Amino acid sequence: MRIVVSGSNGLIGSALVRGLSSEGEGHAHDVKRLVRQTATADDEISWDPAAGRGPDRAALEGVDAVVHLAGAGVGDHRWTDDYKAQIRASRIESTSLLATTIAALDRPPRVFLSGSAVGYYGDTGDTAVDEETPAGNDFLANLCTEWEACTAAAVAAGVRTVCMRSGIVLSTKGGALGKVLPLFRAGLGGRLGSGRQYLSWIARPDHIAAMRFLLEADIEGPVNLTAPAPVTNREYTSAVAKAVHRPALFAAPGPALKAALGGFADSVLTGQRAIPKVLSEAGFEFGYPEIGPALRALVEANA
Repeated sequence: MRIVVSGSNGLIGSALVRGLSSEGEGHAHDVKRLVRQTATADDEISWDPAAGRGPDRAALEGVDAVVHLAGAGVGDHRWTDDYKAQIRASRIESTSLLATTIAALDRPPRVFLSGSAVGYYGDTGDTAVDEETPAGNDFLANLCTEWEACTAAAVAAGVRTVCMRSGIVLSTKGGALGKVLPLFRAGLGGRLGSGRQYLSWIARPDHIAAMRFLLEADIEGPVNLTAPAPVTNREYTSAVAKAVHRPALFAAPGPALKAALGGFADSVLTGQRAIPKVLSEAGFEFGYPEIGPALRALVEANA
């Protein structure tokens, strides 16, 4: 397949590009990366969503698939009003631009996989939710609703479009797990707030496998990219501590988190108990369905 990937330098995109391009798998694909700087390599296509400059249409004509993973990191900075605006703009502008570019092609791709998040559901407490559950009504929920709507041009053009509602992607190389591992290894890890809030998670290898599955599967619309067994923050904390053979004795109280993180604290003190109904019913098999074995394997492999 000829595949174009945005966000190829991120935690997920970098692993996806490596996997798709690997000759060792015996079925390597031709992968091009959308980059914001001037393209200097054969596998790069330049674009600048913030400036409203899409990729060269000629470079996208006839590709088989587009995977869109670009966007400012939700947990990278304190949620000031300015940074929340950056989070929103980086997703809305890029998704709208890419979808309209795809729709205008003479030979559009067969499939468009576009990022989203389980934040779509808002705070669900201990209620399990799947792809048929309505959206919530907080910052992330409203953002995800608007973000997914930005794929409309591609849908109208007849492109099979999937909005990938990702959970917390676990990897020792970065993201939520990579950032806290040093603390846990030092014996300083602990739950956040009450610890009763649910965490919808997925091991990075399963996230990559799910995207590759969606490239070929006859699936469209929203899809939860989460492991089948979400856990509470308390259970997650315990599993991380066990994976690094350290106790987890501490806790970060809600007021302290709000003081340190601003609005982002709300997203770590609340949660979603999201179930991957669409993937499971389509026959996708998770390599890491349970949190304990998943974390042990990731830590042991440094993956």
